[in-house]
Amino acid sequence: MAHATTRADCEALDAVDPLGAYVDRFVVADPSLVYLDGNSLGRLLPEVVTAVREAMEQEWGVGLVGSWDSWVHIAERVGDAIGVPLLGAEAGETLACDSTTVNLYKLLSAACADRPGDVVCDPGEFPTDRYVAGAVAAQHGRDVVAELPPSGTTVAVAVRSVVDYRNGAIADVVGFADAVHAAGGLVLWDCSHAVGSIPIDLRAWGADLAAGCSYKHLCGGPGAPAWLWVRRELHEQLRQPITGWWGQTDRFAMDAPWSPLPGIASWASGTPNVLGLAAVEAAAGVVASAGIDAIREKSEQLTALAQRLCDEHGLELSSPRDPARRGAHVAVRTPHAGPVVLALRARGVVPDLRPPDVIRLGLSPLSTRFTDVWDGVSALADVLATGGWRSFEGVTPEVT
Repeated sequence: MAHATTRADCEALDAVDPLGAYVDRFVVADPSLVYLDGNSLGRLLPEVVTAVREAMEQEWGVGLVGSWDSWVHIAERVGDAIGVPLLGAEAGETLACDSTTVNLYKLLSAACADRPGDVVCDPGEFPTDRYVAGAVAAQHGRDVVAELPPSGTTVAVAVRSVVDYRNGAIADVVGFADAVHAAGGLVLWDCSHAVGSIPIDLRAWGADLAAGCSYKHLCGGPGAPAWLWVRRELHEQLRQPITGWWGQTDRFAMDAPWSPLPGIASWASGTPNVLGLAAVEAAAGVVASAGIDAIREKSEQLTALAQRLCDEHGLELSSPRDPARRGAHVAVRTPHAGPVVLALRARGVVPDLRPPDVIRLGLSPLSTRFTDVWDGVSALADVLATGGWRSFEGVTPEVT
């Protein structure tokens, strides 16, 4: 790995890649495209197409309303398909539902209703986390603070990303949880850039709550249902704020007062997105079958290769230097990030932009080859060295 600086070296690595068979399973419409944006939207798996077609043509098309016999527990089933192999969760702790934003609102609101204190959310957090934290704090008459306050100040809940969306840095998960608990608060992890790319053990980390999306490294598709996790010990203590009919004990007792279902099922609100959940279940099954340890090993190799190539080309990385301290993407900093991304896309290389000056190279281990890294970094270096980005100055790129 230390000498993999030529394309031939990368071809040799691809030839012995234990996950190479998984790379070949993805739908690839254009083999010449270098796709380095799996940390924004994972590639499509044929298993997802099959699962959604089955749900549409057979369960919906043939079974019609009678298929609710098999759909009624789909949110809990898909939650376990994510939680048990990929989150370190116990069965019955994870629910696949809604969007990450809605789930963050539910979890933060429940925490604030349960205990006094501020809401901790760093101003550099992903925007939706900051927006929801601010809204929930205002509704409960609390303040949002950027970091854990001095000893003696009470905290209700702290939200933080396991993997930083900009530079890929992995948080000190145990240390942060210990500090939050010492301040009397609950810790809520946003696992959106972590699930399916690094090993997660929420219970061992001392986490209380978690949420995340399923369309990045889980490859569940655009707008796929998200998930939330609540430590079992808190199931009877916390109550979610969006008390819809799907979390009710008897969903068809139309005149009955609210009576929540036991356990994680009480966190459901509206009718589950059956087709979306069918896609997530199929995709998560493929990710779990690959094994998160093997995925993580390749992730570290891919990002180490990207780092080495960037160093050789004199590119500035804002990601941690230690592969063990970063997730499945690396961030390159340049003042010309927007035009450079447009120039790369014109060359058939798809990275990701985070304004004003960050280009993310998403190296999703199940769908990325070592040669993709070489091709992508080489193209990036060439665009910068030759000024190939200048023809795109003044054009605003689409940020995904």
